[in-house]
Amino acid sequence: MNRRPGLSVRLKLTLSYAGFLLLAGALLLAVVWVFLLRYVPDRPIIALGFVPNRSDLLRAFVPRAAQALAFLLAFGLLGGWILAGRMLAPLTRITDAARMAANGSLSHRIRMEGPDDEFRELADVFDTMLEQLESHITEQQRFAANASHELRTPLAIAQTLLDVARSDPTRDQAQLLERLYTVNTRAIDLTEVLLLLSRSDRRSFTREPVDLSLIAEEVTETLLPLAEQRQITLNVTGETTHTIGSAELILRMVTNLVQNAIVHNLPTGGTVTVHTQSQHDASVLRVENTGHRVPPELVPTLIEPFQRGTQRIRTNEHAGIGLGLAIVHSVVRAHNGTLDLTPRPAGGLLVTVRLPRTPQTSPPHRAH
Repeated sequence: MNRRPGLSVRLKLTLSYAGFLLLAGALLLAVVWVFLLRYVPDRPIIALGFVPNRSDLLRAFVPRAAQALAFLLAFGLLGGWILAGRMLAPLTRITDAARMAANGSLSHRIRMEGPDDEFRELADVFDTMLEQLESHITEQQRFAANASHELRTPLAIAQTLLDVARSDPTRDQAQLLERLYTVNTRAIDLTEVLLLLSRSDRRSFTREPVDLSLIAEEVTETLLPLAEQRQITLNVTGETTHTIGSAELILRMVTNLVQNAIVHNLPTGGTVTVHTQSQHDASVLRVENTGHRVPPELVPTLIEPFQRGTQRIRTNEHAGIGLGLAIVHSVVRAHNGTLDLTPRPAGGLLVTVRLPRTPQTSPPHRAH
């Protein structure tokens, strides 16, 4: 935006300081005149020796007063310039940091020293904002790179299959179409998940009352065939638990948690327990499963996009695309909730989701 040139803040403060100092001096001289000189007679005073009258005092006083005012003006300008510079020095640091951020450098921090005042508070807020921006942009860049890699894989496979079909017309067309269908389905699923993550990150959804217990029951019924196929016992316990949010996103969150608990379990004879509970300040969903021991240092990486435990290898058709817990984390964050992952000593994982609770009457206990 083009703006007409103007005075700097430092110069404005300097002129203000000097002006107020000059005004204070003028008021002081006015007080001398009002309360002293006007009571001195202007006519000659007959007395022994020389007695000055008002004219004599004015001739002696006015030049000296003018000199004093000139000194106050110069002193005010010089002192005001120095004081304004010292007072505005923190603002200059903040401006330099903002300029660096505008040029793309988000790693710089002001880290202003000194006592707590308005400038220090502004600098701390600015540092916090830069830190959040840098973290968000880094996360988005990493996510975009991983998403591009994941999308490129099925597209490259599809391209290879088409090249093979073109070079070998006698190849089994049914097998080729089946493989292309599988690859295309995976690309569509990944695209839908990426759109879901984008939607939850923007929090562009309608909030409405949601019963976590009903969603838990729906999800377990849907995934029961998968659990039976893997000889996993699936249990649902708890009570009616209400929260506020998007039923679609919360359904996807619970589905990902339960499916993840089923897939990453013991080969046979494992268990998955889904429990809902109302606390005084939150609606709680717990998903606990048996399985292999999870190293504590691995837990923070489980919610990172495109991470599948200790490796990125797909072991079967249910291994997913590495976004299961990342979606859970994104949905929980979009609903102002918390997500806690705790390794079980005997193996497996305990996932606890806490979402804002809506006031409800105490419901009866329900177990399955």
